[in-house]
Amino acid sequence: MSVPAAELSSLSTALEEIRRRVGTMADAFATARREDVAGELAAVDRQLHHAVRRLDKIVAADPKRPA
Repeated sequence: MSVPAAELSSLSTALEEIRRRVGTMADAFATARREDVAGELAAVDRQLHHAVRRLDKIVAADPKRPA
């Protein structure tokens, strides 16, 4: 794995952890009947999930990555 790919992979891992935390918070706000906040956090969760998938796709396409 090239250095940029390793950095991107690390960023992906960090974003995934943040995504999980945001999802947990969204669930807590939904339980507390704060659908306004829960909905916004769910949207953030979806965007973070999309970002993680895109970073993972870039890393997987790295031609210097060992098979």
